[in-house]
Amino acid sequence: MAVTDIKDAEFDEKTSTGVDLIDFWATWCGPCKMQSPVIEHVAEGRSDVNFYKMDVDENPKTAQEIGVLAIPTLLIKKDGEVVDRITGYTPADELNKILDKYTK
Repeated sequence: MAVTDIKDAEFDEKTSTGVDLIDFWATWCGPCKMQSPVIEHVAEGRSDVNFYKMDVDENPKTAQEIGVLAIPTLLIKKDGEVVDRITGYTPADELNKILDKYTK
């Protein structure tokens, strides 16, 4: 599955059903640049999760409402409810194990 950019205005609608991973990032963030290819790799192997990226500089409303204080922050929602939050770089195998908790 591809990683899709998402905006403040569509966040609630797009993340209301199923399992969603949202990567909160910024262009100036070094660890975000390391995390991005990992998320893309994980997304390629999973059809059971929707993958989104949200630039916190362009979409501050959602990041503030959810309380994103550091980036990268990976938010996992299931059927519209936040079920997990991961801050900092996360390797692919660990990310897959976390996602498995919400998809199996």
